[in-house]
Amino acid sequence: VVERSHSWLNRFRRLLIRWEKKAENYIAMLHFACAWITFRSAGLFE
Repeated sequence: VVERSHSWLNRFRRLLIRWEKKAENYIAMLHFACAWITFRSAGLFE
């Protein structure tokens, strides 16, 4: 389960290579990526 989650998050380049200087921006992008993955797996963006 963990490996699958990491592979999904690695699709987002901003998370794979941390370009953000502020932790708030990085965490916001992490939340966005998790929401995107959740909506995609629920079939809401197809």
